[in-house]
Amino acid sequence: MTAGRSPLVELLTLNDVALGQVMRAALEAHGIEAFLFDCHLTTVLGGGGPGARLMVPADDAAIARRILDLRPG
Repeated sequence: MTAGRSPLVELLTLNDVALGQVMRAALEAHGIEAFLFDCHLTTVLGGGGPGARLMVPADDAAIARRILDLRPG
């Protein structure tokens, strides 16, 4: 971890990589750095497996959930 940067946290796991990319782009349009982890594995397994994980810095997680209208938990 680089000094001054918040660790990444998982917002949600998706089996739909395209939806994950749309959510990532929406967050980035609001100035929130976002990443989609494990998307290639999810694509190769045809939506099976662990799923793609949408990740954001912990400091931005609450606002990211509001932007995407996600309920905690």
